[in-house]
Amino acid sequence: MGQLWVIRLAKPPLWQLCCFAFGCACIGHAPLRLTVSPPHHMSSAVKIFQGRFGRVALLDMTAPLVGHAHHHCHILIKAGGADGAFRVRGELTPLTDETAVLVNAWEHHAYEHKAPPGERTLILALYIEPAWLTEIQRSLALSGHPRFFPQSTVQLNAATRKNVDEFMLELWWSDEVSPGRLENLLFELVIEVIDQFSGWRDLVSLLRHRPPASMDPRIRQAIAMMKQDVARELDVHALALQAGLSRAHFFSLFHRDTKVTPLIYANVLRFEAAVHRLTEGRDAVGDIATDLGFSASSHFTRFFRAHLGITPTDYRRKVNLFDAPADKATSL
Repeated sequence: MGQLWVIRLAKPPLWQLCCFAFGCACIGHAPLRLTVSPPHHMSSAVKIFQGRFGRVALLDMTAPLVGHAHHHCHILIKAGGADGAFRVRGELTPLTDETAVLVNAWEHHAYEHKAPPGERTLILALYIEPAWLTEIQRSLALSGHPRFFPQSTVQLNAATRKNVDEFMLELWWSDEVSPGRLENLLFELVIEVIDQFSGWRDLVSLLRHRPPASMDPRIRQAIAMMKQDVARELDVHALALQAGLSRAHFFSLFHRDTKVTPLIYANVLRFEAAVHRLTEGRDAVGDIATDLGFSASSHFTRFFRAHLGITPTDYRRKVNLFDAPADKATSL
């Protein structure tokens, strides 16, 4: 029997009556109840949207994730179930009905499933492309900065919760929502969250307090080499030798400039390459695994699940691809 989610959305006029194809979800004068049917012991994806904005995923989590990073600006909001937590900047950051978790681009973090045995946490995970935000609003050009979010948690006020509720409703009607509508809702939700940080609209002020991070040219060259062949097994000694540095000095400079270790960075490149292959083509998962340097398909599946909580097959099955809208969103 599927897990019964109880998601409390806003009061009328958002309450409506409907039935969804993947289960029964009736919105009347009661909370929205969503029935999903993953295996009891595994995390799964309810729905995933992917487009030039990045990714939006509704994840049904039952287990922790390994430490990882993204090039995206990352926002995590609890949508239902038990409270959870993320370890960000070395500290445990709660994910509750009242608080969201904020993760900067390339910031190391890990999900820690704090729910009692058998209980799940439904997470609305936003992986936002900084370039998309910049295109809409120039003062968001620093959204890819490693210190764009000055803190890793934020209180969700009534307006933000209302936007979350509206966005969640649109999620279930994904077959009907237009790319432009989705992007507008997503942008509004992101702004509701970051608007609590004063000064984001003032690019000059942001640059003054968060100057662009400079990267050592030797580390930039090493990253270029890593990108050329994401399937190649990481050899830190070879990269250091190519850069003319000792292994220890190379590792130190790499962490200083990217905020993550070479292994984490290489895993990000490989994971994003996997997402691209899964969504942009119909190659068999086993072929993708081989092309990305995994000795067995099961190793690829384990790697993918450890980073997102779901299998490559589940990702391909649940993802909804969105093209760019004809009209861009209006800048603020």
